[in-house]
Amino acid sequence: MHKISPQSSFFKTALLSISLMLMSSSQISPSLPLMYADFPQISRTGVELLSSIAGSGIVVGLCFNPLLVQLVKPKATIILGLLLVLIAGSYPIYATNYGGILTARFLLGVGVGLYNSLAVSLLAQFYQGPELSTMLGWQNATGSLGIALFSGAVSWLLNWGWHAVFAIYLLALPILLLFSGVVSLPAATSQPTTLAAKSHPWKHLNWTVLRIAGLMFFMHAFFMTQTFKLPQLAWTQHLASVQQVALISGLVGLMGWPVGLIYGKLKQKLQTLLLPISLLLQVGGLLMMAYAPQIVVLVIGAIILGTGFGLAVPYAFDWVAAVVPEAAVNLATTVVLILINLGCTISPLLVNWLATTGSDGSPQAAFSFAAGGMGLLTLYGLGHYWYMTKIHRQKV
Repeated sequence: MHKISPQSSFFKTALLSISLMLMSSSQISPSLPLMYADFPQISRTGVELLSSIAGSGIVVGLCFNPLLVQLVKPKATIILGLLLVLIAGSYPIYATNYGGILTARFLLGVGVGLYNSLAVSLLAQFYQGPELSTMLGWQNATGSLGIALFSGAVSWLLNWGWHAVFAIYLLALPILLLFSGVVSLPAATSQPTTLAAKSHPWKHLNWTVLRIAGLMFFMHAFFMTQTFKLPQLAWTQHLASVQQVALISGLVGLMGWPVGLIYGKLKQKLQTLLLPISLLLQVGGLLMMAYAPQIVVLVIGAIILGTGFGLAVPYAFDWVAAVVPEAAVNLATTVVLILINLGCTISPLLVNWLATTGSDGSPQAAFSFAAGGMGLLTLYGLGHYWYMTKIHRQKV
């Protein structure tokens, strides 16, 4: 078969297409109010776990990723991951048993985790320098585009009930066919990962990497409040229908598209100040959504929240790349991804506990406590900015 040049738009599209599914696990959350009625014996937190349990699966998939890459090579690992996403993701279309659906959601996460880090690290096998930076920006934007596409699809599919919502995972089939048929990986693609794994990689996990991972853990735990509490908030406050909630959730993700495209210029101009700004935007977005008197304010809050989140995530991975050797970037990124997905998984438990312990357990309380937690992270971001500014002045 004739190999397609990595410089061609078709090849780049196929390579980036696998990123469309990376953030798909939480996109079914607008269907949660419909699922409460069908699972009366399950607590609301248990039903909300169907949205977040995939995060645990992603962690498991990330842990198995280095082993599979070594055994069956990167391309086969990605194909296996997409197959799991297709089969496990679409299982709830016809399933009615809570335990079975919960297991399928976990396996969906495993599938995503198997190729999560490869969606980023493979880009470095084909592109370098400014072109690599451009592709990394497009990779982040593609993930955001996937969120928007799935949210729009969920809004439409909700007309046929919550089972139909899981049809969004059927998109894994054309992505699987496109990637497997177009992308041909260099023979040495897996070598850097293998060498890094054998060369004492853990010694590169310095305190800074762990701080970044911890920051992302809590940021995602608080940010994910909008995925599982927004439907209940809109429902109880009579702000929006479940279809409108799906579109608003998509808007949060969609903001990562324009933000991802201009991130490089903003980072160059604002430097470390970008971190506290991105966190402060999320504080404002969460508070606006919590106390929105009407849907317009809810939408504005979603835009602000999505903008802040879209700036913070690439900043974190930029930061990781700056504090570890090149050969250890993949491992450090994997550690951060593991903590991110753990944060997503425990989010309902943490936020619900804060809301019920410190207040009345309402959706507004959940959003408020999430905003408070994000506010503490903002203070950390300001401390980081002041410290780095001081270091820079001393060097000058």
